[in-house]
Amino acid sequence: MSTDSDEMIIETEGVKVNFGDFWALKGVDIKVRKGEIIVILGPSGSGKSTYIRTLNRLQPHSAGTIKIDGITIDDDTTVSDLKYVRSEVGFVFQQFNLFPHLSVLDNISLAPIWVRKRPKAEAEQLARDLLERVGIPEQAEKFPGQLSGGQQQRVAIARALAHEPKFILADEPTGNLDYKTGSIVLNMLSDLVRENGRTMIIATHDREMG
Repeated sequence: MSTDSDEMIIETEGVKVNFGDFWALKGVDIKVRKGEIIVILGPSGSGKSTYIRTLNRLQPHSAGTIKIDGITIDDDTTVSDLKYVRSEVGFVFQQFNLFPHLSVLDNISLAPIWVRKRPKAEAEQLARDLLERVGIPEQAEKFPGQLSGGQQQRVAIARALAHEPKFILADEPTGNLDYKTGSIVLNMLSDLVRENGRTMIIATHDREMG
């Protein structure tokens, strides 16, 4: 996706990650402008997920530089700077990673309450609005285990957007879905991100998304 903005909001140079003698990443250079949607395409095991997890320090990198919204992410990053970066990232996981003991409504409203300090009633209304946007408002009171895979991923998308982050990182967001459902979910995610001018990086092995 092209953008008129020249502001670089994500910059990585020479990023490497190793696990003992195995190098998952051997030097990744990427520059992402504000409002761009970038697809990282590659086969399973190529390091895509590892890379996007380095962007909010879920996975520490071994070498290279990472700068997110002007903040350098490394061992010396302050707790407050890392907290800020993570508060501005919405993560969509392949495995959904919903809290099984919480209702759909609570899963989505949790981040606005804890990250943005919104009142509970306001956060719950935002959650209901997002469920409407992703097409499953009737599932608000159910638990994740009562939903299909496609419905769970829709909830995961709503949760990622609920605290109004600057960035969306999507790790194989359709990896557990059939082709038709995956296409619907991906298009929905892309449309919601574009509407708000957010920046997104998608890691996928699916060539149809590239």
